Amino acid sequence: VQLQASGGGLVQAGGSLRLSCAASGRTFSSYIMGWFRQAPGKAREFVSAINWSGSSTYYADSVKGRFTCSRDNIQNTVYLQMNSLKPEDTAVYYCAVRRYSGSVYLDTQYTNWGQGTQVTVSS
Repeated sequence: VQLQASGGGLVQAGGSLRLSCAASGRTFSSYIMGWFRQAPGKAREFVSAINWSGSSTYYADSVKGRFTCSRDNIQNTVYLQMNSLKPEDTAVYYCAVRRYSGSVYLDTQYTNWGQGTQVTVSS
């Protein structure tokens, strides 16, 4: 599975963006998909994940209530709708495939990282 993230950009605080992660490969729908982010000088951190059917979603406390993760298995795409953006949301956002059986919150459980998309939120 190859992943291509897009949709990042520059937005003012309080604004919204929708990220997309397009996947190639017939087995896309079998996997939990995750979103992570990495700000300059900081470690990569979990943002959100979604199970294969979309019936279960997971969020970091810092984005809960503001971000919504969804997927379209026909289009082989995962989305991250980000509302009420804050300057602290500024980071490069990555999508990845969860290949292992450990916690969905750990980046070590994911592979096939996409190239990332920059999100910058101005105050």
